Amino acid sequence: MTVTSPIFYDPSTDSMYVRFHNVDAYDQRVDDERDLVIDLDEKGRIVGYDIQHASRHMDVVAEALLLLRETPARAA
Repeated sequence: MTVTSPIFYDPSTDSMYVRFHNVDAYDQRVDDERDLVIDLDEKGRIVGYDIQHASRHMDVVAEALLLLRETPARAA
């Protein structure tokens, strides 16, 4: 069994992606004024947070981690 982290951070761009559900296709993206793109599935459920300039937006990082904590176990 391969375990993949739901959190990916790229220090070269200071971007963080937090995946809440293992869904490959995203229906839409919603931009937020907090340097945040919210990936949604076809039913409008949150799939992941793409946080740009993450070190400047610790409130958004904390929000994403709280949502991840509240998300039921992800299917492998």
